[in-house]
Amino acid sequence: MHPISNIQQLLENELLIFETKFKDAVKSQVSLLDRIMHYIIKRKGKQVRPLFVLLSARLFNPVNDISYRAAALVELLHTATLVHDDVVDEAYERRGFFSINALWKNKVAVLVGDYLLSKGLLLSLENNDFEVLKTLSKAVKQMSEGELLQMEKSRSLNLSESVYFEIITNKTASLLAASCAAGAWSTTQDPKLTEQMWQFGEQAGIAFQIKDDLFDYGNEAIGKPTGNDIKEKKITLPLIYTLNKVSASRKREMIYILKNKNKQKQSIAEIIDEVKRAGGIEYAITKMNEHRDRSLEILATMPDNEYKKGLASLVHYTTERKY
Repeated sequence: MHPISNIQQLLENELLIFETKFKDAVKSQVSLLDRIMHYIIKRKGKQVRPLFVLLSARLFNPVNDISYRAAALVELLHTATLVHDDVVDEAYERRGFFSINALWKNKVAVLVGDYLLSKGLLLSLENNDFEVLKTLSKAVKQMSEGELLQMEKSRSLNLSESVYFEIITNKTASLLAASCAAGAWSTTQDPKLTEQMWQFGEQAGIAFQIKDDLFDYGNEAIGKPTGNDIKEKKITLPLIYTLNKVSASRKREMIYILKNKNKQKQSIAEIIDEVKRAGGIEYAITKMNEHRDRSLEILATMPDNEYKKGLASLVHYTTERKY
C-alpha cells in the first residue's frame, strides 16, 4: 500500500467532502473552462497540500467549513502556479498527462491560472475567511519572489547556500507552511499555534524541496539521474556544495559547462559525477534530514493523537518518497 494511502485513511470522510467542495469551487459557466477544469480534476496528483491542511486542522479539533475552504484554496493556488509554471518552463507534460498549455496553448493556460487564482480569492472573501486568505496570499507573494530570485541568480550561476535556502523557503516551503497554518487556524483561531504550525510546515517544505533537488542526481530507487535542473541551469544544494569544494580552476570549468554545454548528455554526466565525488549528495541528504527533524521537533509539542502521527508520517514520506 502507498504510504500516502494510510494517511488518507485517517481522513477518509473529510477527503470525500473536500473532493466535492473542490469540484464545486472550480465550476464555470464557460464550457471551455469547465472542460479544462474537468481535465485538471482528472489528473490531480497526491494532493499532499490539502492533506497537510486537513491534518493540521484535525490535530486540534474536528474539521469545519473553514478547514475545507482552506484546503480548496490551497489546491486552487497550487494548481494555478503549476499551470503558470508549465507555460514559463515550456513544459508539455506533467505527471504523464499533457499540460494545459500543450492542449490549449499558452494564452488559455495563463488565463486558466488567473481563473483558478480568482476562484480561490472569491471562495475566501465570500465566506469572510480573511485570516486564511491573508496566510495564503503571503505564501503566493513569497512563491513569486522565490521564483524571480532563482531566475535572477541562475544567470550568474554563482549561488551561495544562504541564497539557495532563501529561494526554496519562498518558492516551495511557503505554500506548505501556509497549508499547515491555515489548517491550524481554521479549528483553533489561536495565533500562537498557527505560527508554530507555519514553522512546522516551512521546515517540512524545505526538506521536501531538497529531496526534489536530489532526484536530479538519481539513486538506487530512482535509477538513472535526470539532470533536468542542470539542463535548466538551476543551481541546487548538491551543486552549490560541490562548486564550493572544488579548486578555483575546476569551479570555472564547471560553470562554463553549466552555461554553455548544459544540454549535452556527456557534460551533464560529468557534472553529476563531480557532485557525487565531492560528497554533494551526502551533504544535501544531511541538510534535508536536519530540516525534517526540526519540523518533527515542532510537531512533538502538539497534542498527542492519531492526526499528529499522520502529520509525522507525511513528513517522513516527503523525504523518503521515491519520485
